Amino acid sequence: MDHRLSRRSWLPVTSLVICLLLCACVVDLVLAQIRYSIPEELEHGAFVGNIAEDLGLDVAKLSARRFRIVSGAKKQYLEVNLENGILFVNEKIDREELCERSPSCFLHLQVVIENPLELYRVEVEILDVNDNSPTFPWSEFNLDITESASPGSRFPLESAQDQDVGTNSLRSYQLSANQHFVLNIQTRNDGSKFAELVLDTPLDREQQKRHEMVLTALDGGSPERSGTALITVTVLDANDNVPMFDRSVYRASLVENAPRGTLVLKLNATDLDEGTNGEVTYAFSGHAPLKVRELFSVDPYMGEIRVRGVVDYEKASVYELYVQAKDRGPSAVAVHSKVLVDILDVNDNAPEVILTSVSTPVQEDAPPGTVIAVISVMDRDSGENGNVDCQIPSNVPFQLHSSFKNYYTLVTSEFLDREATSEYNVTLTARDLGSPSLSTRKTILVQVSDINDNPPRFSQPSYTVYVTENNAPGASICSVNAFDPDSNQNAYLSYSILEGQIQGMPVSTYVSINSDNGNIYALRSFDYEQLRNFQILVQAQDAGFPPLASNVTVNVFVLDQNDNAPVIVSPLPKNGTVASEVVPRSVDAGYLVTQITALDADAGQNSRLSYQVLQATDPGLFSVALYTGEIRTIRRLVERDATRQRLVILVKDNGQPPLSATVSIVLTVVDSVPESLSDFGDLTLSPQPPSNVALYLIVSLSTISLIFLVVIIILAAVKCYKDRETHSGYNLPPFSCCCCGGFQPEPPTEVFKKSNINLQISSAAKVPPNCMEPCSPSSTPRNNEAKSAENSWNAHNRSASVNNGATTPSELKQPNTDWTLTKNQNSSIKSYNSINMDGTLMRKAMHADPDNYVTSMAPGQYWTWGTHMKSMKGKIGRTILIIKKTAVFLCSFNLFSPQVIMFCSPKKGSHLAQLCCFNHFLTDLFFSCIKLFSLLTAIHLTLICISRMQMNVALLQ
Repeated sequence: MDHRLSRRSWLPVTSLVICLLLCACVVDLVLAQIRYSIPEELEHGAFVGNIAEDLGLDVAKLSARRFRIVSGAKKQYLEVNLENGILFVNEKIDREELCERSPSCFLHLQVVIENPLELYRVEVEILDVNDNSPTFPWSEFNLDITESASPGSRFPLESAQDQDVGTNSLRSYQLSANQHFVLNIQTRNDGSKFAELVLDTPLDREQQKRHEMVLTALDGGSPERSGTALITVTVLDANDNVPMFDRSVYRASLVENAPRGTLVLKLNATDLDEGTNGEVTYAFSGHAPLKVRELFSVDPYMGEIRVRGVVDYEKASVYELYVQAKDRGPSAVAVHSKVLVDILDVNDNAPEVILTSVSTPVQEDAPPGTVIAVISVMDRDSGENGNVDCQIPSNVPFQLHSSFKNYYTLVTSEFLDREATSEYNVTLTARDLGSPSLSTRKTILVQVSDINDNPPRFSQPSYTVYVTENNAPGASICSVNAFDPDSNQNAYLSYSILEGQIQGMPVSTYVSINSDNGNIYALRSFDYEQLRNFQILVQAQDAGFPPLASNVTVNVFVLDQNDNAPVIVSPLPKNGTVASEVVPRSVDAGYLVTQITALDADAGQNSRLSYQVLQATDPGLFSVALYTGEIRTIRRLVERDATRQRLVILVKDNGQPPLSATVSIVLTVVDSVPESLSDFGDLTLSPQPPSNVALYLIVSLSTISLIFLVVIIILAAVKCYKDRETHSGYNLPPFSCCCCGGFQPEPPTEVFKKSNINLQISSAAKVPPNCMEPCSPSSTPRNNEAKSAENSWNAHNRSASVNNGATTPSELKQPNTDWTLTKNQNSSIKSYNSINMDGTLMRKAMHADPDNYVTSMAPGQYWTWGTHMKSMKGKIGRTILIIKKTAVFLCSFNLFSPQVIMFCSPKKGSHLAQLCCFNHFLTDLFFSCIKLFSLLTAIHLTLICISRMQMNVALLQ
């Protein structure tokens, strides 16, 4: 009961399996129903069928879906036009070459369509055409027939061969007309035909020894084709008995690939005659195929059939051998028999792997499931020996799918990366199910095609280049290198420099780059002092579509070269060649005379300066500090040292080779500072022009100052001219001493007359330095005489001292109008001191008398003024009035001292004071011009220094 239930439970499962198998078979048949028939020998381009229409495919999508056909044939006989979907003949087809003598001939095609993957089976039947004529192995056959042969005797003839099949193959034979023979046409198991010559009437050797006939082989084609052979029959003398085979048909089995010499079977024929007439010999019949003769051999005496060649079951499973036997007597007659040899299959053929379609290279961005190859396998063995299983390694990104029996597709299982692996060697193993199993390995090379998915990569994240200044234009300064992991055009790189600016100029005017190898060239000679570093941006771009690019920064540093000689900044040369300095004679050793200041536009060691004395009037007098440039005295100056010392200072940098500059300095040795002023009267500034701003300021200030001075003079002159008539007849009152700023008159000092007198103001005297105080008119001669007695002349002293305790003006005695100083006379004066530009002391003395005064301009000199002054009183008075008004006007601008106004107060009879006012006006006017010139000079020098400082700062930067 349990067994019955178990059997019933298996019934649904078995039914389901059977249904699935039937469905699979139906699907297989449906997919294989697309069949075309074409005759052989069609020319290239002949129409076969519209395969796209027959499969129901969209013609416009054939290219996009990579429509293609694959076959197991060695040649690509058929092809598809992807524009219209028509299947056409690609190469002429020879059916006899393709299928030999097989009654049916098919080309099995497989249609592969991607996106999504679809497979179709197509069969193209190749129809035979009558393109081959029947042919005989030999053009002439010879037969020996005894005259005693009875009518009806059969004699096999050589068969004709026709490569065509079907109706175009051999159909019949014809024999030319004769009196004794007819043809009997026989059919073999494979459908081929052969002819036997049948004796129709007895032969008579005495009447005719030789008979000739023509045998014609005809095929069934249209038009009919034929082949002929000549049959010659020789009539022999009678031999009573003929050999007889013990079987009419022999049958044997032979394993394929049996070694040569293997015995197939042994023939046996007997002859009743004796002697030579009874000795039987064996051989193949005349109509035995040539292929049989190549594979087997017959021993003529033993009748043994042995293997001569390689017997292959896959080529033929059964062989028909036609043999004959005849005795060795005269007029021997041959008898015939048939031998059937069955070939047994063994697993001697390894599976064959045929790549019917390989889509390589495949793009690296192909999605999983992309068909790489369509593979067909076959095994010419039969049964289990012919069943094949295929496998590929598991460590490759591919899968093997079985589409139909013995058809496989190799597809991608994941995305590919060409940069990681550019190609794969996929080993396909095909193994049959025989025992022992045979296998075949086929390596499929799958190349991965590149897509432009990688930008160029530079070998460095940035480049740093050092270039020595003064480089040669056009020389290579560096090279950048980039690589692209892609291949072919996607990896071909071109280099360029991106647009930018360097110091306001396009970068393309500074450097260029070779687009092929990345060499960067300098287009100009760089100057470290103007350009110390710059950056350029280099781009590497591939030739892919779309192109990808990467950038890298190249930092270029210009290295300094000792190409700038030191420049002397101070002291400034005089007249462009010589600088001047003043050295007091009283200085001690180590006194700082001046400092040489020089600048070098280079950097580093090239700008490190050292100083040394190149030439000197007295080498032992002055020295220069090696690195500071300070010029100092080595010893104390003495009287025998020359007043003018010339030094040539060498300033040298530390470059290789060193560059240098020299400066000549003239040192003037002076006893005191005032004496040295004359040496700078013609001091000229550095010939180096200041900046434009300084020049504009100098010109503007000079112009304004000049206009201001001219306007002042013109206004003063106009004012004086208007007041000329008013004061022309004015009687000057006695001179009154009214001091500006509240000065009070001091007691007068005495003046002594001597032929070699030097006037010296006592250091204790309290006299205003810029104001001369005239004596009071109220002074008396008695007071003067008393004071004169107190201040007697010292014969041993060559100078007169002016003391604070001077005699009052009332003590002086009024002299005559034409008096002159005697040895014991004194005159009360007030002194005025000033140092002119020559450094001499000017001393002036005025007598209290309004008509007579004495002044001493230099030691040992004096003048006496008498009555000549009276005639000049009118003119001097008017002049003094004009001077006063002019001075009052200029005093408001602080160009004249207020003491001038005090002196220029007109008093009647004060001619000496009026003359003093005129002299004082000229002195202040001279000093005002000096002040104005000094102010402009100071401004000029300040602007030059500012300009030099700006230039030095720029050089240091």
